[in-house]
Amino acid sequence: MQGTVDGFSYGAVTPLVAYLMACLGGALGLRCTTRSLLVTHSWRPAWLALGSAAIGSGIWTMHFVAMMGFAIEETPIHYDKPITYASLGLAIVMVGIGIFIVGYRGATGTALFTGGTITGLGVASMHYLGMAGVRFHGHFTYNTLTVAASVVIAVVAATAALWAAGRVRGFMWSVGASLVMGLAVSGMHYMGMAALGAHLDGPSHAAGGAPEPSVLAPMLIGPLAFLLLAGIVVIFDPLMVMGRPVRMPVEGKPGVPAASVAAHPDHRPALHEGRLSARTSEHHASRTPQNR
Repeated sequence: MQGTVDGFSYGAVTPLVAYLMACLGGALGLRCTTRSLLVTHSWRPAWLALGSAAIGSGIWTMHFVAMMGFAIEETPIHYDKPITYASLGLAIVMVGIGIFIVGYRGATGTALFTGGTITGLGVASMHYLGMAGVRFHGHFTYNTLTVAASVVIAVVAATAALWAAGRVRGFMWSVGASLVMGLAVSGMHYMGMAALGAHLDGPSHAAGGAPEPSVLAPMLIGPLAFLLLAGIVVIFDPLMVMGRPVRMPVEGKPGVPAASVAAHPDHRPALHEGRLSARTSEHHASRTPQNR
């Protein structure tokens, strides 16, 4: 028995909110990845990890916000929590692998292709693992070609996002890239949903329809809180917005040549004073024969 699938039970509300969540996660992740390229190697893993978690959480939240509008008219829907949370962990780990590759190898050539492919496969895997956690009186079937198209969309979107993270420095350019990324991720989700068919094992005695928001809302609290904290980090770090390299202070430790201290931009007044002293010495030297 074939079930009647409806992905828009609440109209345009869930797609719009889902898109905004994908944009938010993408924007935070791209800014963190860009920030990692402007700091020393000791801080780079922390920023890349934060970016991975932000993108993974944003994509996962987008998926399940969209799933609030998903319904099978003939049967109720439930979610397997271990599988649902496993899809979140899978998204963060695979996105992280791709981001770390680009963060250390650069957003060009083989590194970009490899990182984008792994990240895109992570996004697609999260989607289909999340769908495996849906429980109802039956099982899903998929159209192979449409599934393949959704995976291609995910890989292309991830590659473009990583390229933007490595190349784009301006804040507004990053916002634009995150909007495109959100559109691509949402497109991948609904392309995957278009490949789906629900086969019922038999008539259900319970009323069907979209799950109540209270079913998914508790699971979304953690990722949403994390995205809020990541947003606070972005807001209170000026370099996340300005996109400028970090001027590391010269360490006053033994073994640091004095010339390196003098050449540092923060010591320009000292250089100026040195030039004045040199000119004064030359001036006195030139006048010495006249005073003899």
